[in-house]
Amino acid sequence: QVKLVESGGGSVQAGGSLRLSCEDRLSTERNRYLAWFRQAPGKEREGVASVHLAGGVTDYGDSVKGRFTISRDNFQSTVYLQMDALKPEDTAVYYCAASRDSRLRNRLNQHEYAYWGQGTQVTVTA
Repeated sequence: QVKLVESGGGSVQAGGSLRLSCEDRLSTERNRYLAWFRQAPGKEREGVASVHLAGGVTDYGDSVKGRFTISRDNFQSTVYLQMDALKPEDTAVYYCAASRDSRLRNRLNQHEYAYWGQGTQVTVTA
């Protein structure tokens, strides 16, 4: 059983920054992906960024490229999402997700991920 715990959400003004953390507390498997998704009220869940825990390969959604950075710590038990130049349209609940293995066809598709955290709210005010 994979347990993912997010933290770091909050409220910030447009142009500001936040850093989200996702701690994987139970799994030691490294040949898989961890990713961040977000869902705003009335909208589909959107892939934000993903990272391969062993190899470090990253992917980003078009709406966050150049503003958000996903990274993992040296021990690979925590994944971070650094969010800069935040916009009001970034407001959403952000979820951390983990895949079962590395055989993903689309690393930003929510259906590729089997395990989910509880979500953390990010609010960006104009």
